[in-house]
This record gives sequence, C-alpha cells and structure tokens, in this order.
Amino acid sequence: MRSKDSALMEKISECVGNYYRARHVCPTVREIAGELGISKSTAHSYLVEMSRREMLSYEGGEISNLAKINKTKTGYFSAPLVGSIRCGDPETEEEEVEMYVSLPEALFGTGSFYLLRAVGDSMEDEQISDGDLVLVQRQTNCEIGDVVVALDAENENTLKVYDGIDEESNKAILRYANEKVYPGMRILVSKLVVQGVARQVIKKL
Repeated sequence: MRSKDSALMEKISECVGNYYRARHVCPTVREIAGELGISKSTAHSYLVEMSRREMLSYEGGEISNLAKINKTKTGYFSAPLVGSIRCGDPETEEEEVEMYVSLPEALFGTGSFYLLRAVGDSMEDEQISDGDLVLVQRQTNCEIGDVVVALDAENENTLKVYDGIDEESNKAILRYANEKVYPGMRILVSKLVVQGVARQVIKKL
C-alpha cells in the first residue's frame, strides 16, 4: 500500500478547518475533492487514513474531532433586534423584531438576550454611542453601576446606569452617562422596573 503524503493531509486539514469556520459544518468528500483538485476516492482514502491516525474522526461519511474544528467550534444563539424603543417582551411581541442576529456563545456568553439599537448621546461615558447595538441580557434584577434597560417616570424604556436609591426621595436613580453634555442629570423612579442588563456593545467601525 502506498504511503500517504503528509503535505496533502495538512491541506485536507486546512480545507476542513476553513470550510467549518465559514459555514459551521464540515465539508463532504466531494467538496474536499473539488477544493483540492483530487479525486473523491483519493479524498476518501486520505480521510480514512487520517482517522486511523487519530488526526480527525471520519465515520459514516462525516468528519469530526479535527483540532482546527475543535478550536473554532462554538454554539450560537439567535438574538432578536428589537429596535430603538422597546415596549413589552420581544419574545411575545413578534412585530417589534426587526431581525434575528446569530452570535457566537464563545464571544458573548450564554443566556437569554436581545439586541437594542442605542439612540442619542446620553451613554457616551459608558462607550455606548448613537447607532450602536447593545446586547441586553433579560433579567429583572441589577446591581449599582449596571447599565440597564428600565422604565422611566413616563413608563417608557430607557437605557441608563442604575445608581442606587436617592436618600431624600427614596426613589431609584437612573443616571445619564455623559457628564460633558448632561452633568449630574438623572431620572428618579418610584419603582425600579428592570427589563435587562447591558452586557456587550457592538459598534460600527
């Protein structure tokens, strides 16, 4: 039996890894053969040998356990983009969802999330600018210093910093985060109603 070319094995490994990174699935034998300009039988025999050497797993025509896959393989979640003004729960009010965005768990974590488009300049000190997409984790609790989506005094959604309880009025403080434009400005609410806590900001370059 002829020995296998190690250089071709590396090319197959790179081909599978690149394909997976682009599509999140492994290529077929036909696709590998077409990409590398080799016959399907050659691609198949090399995959069998690479599996025997434990360079990857190839069984039932499917590839798995390649190092280049394992390093990039990650779960994805779908986050609804619910626009700049949110009223109600985006899970139940489907008409408010502009689109669903697929995001990798390796970068953004796990949980129940939605995306909100920031409007205005009230959060510049928190590195949130007009037009940024803010990834919000759905939860009703928060800690002092968290950037939250909460209801303001007019029962409208706002993105502000939760700053604890005001000692004089005993009301919850939602603080603006742009001291240059809005020095000391804050919103006081009798009841703090939190609809989520900001976890990540996606910016346009």
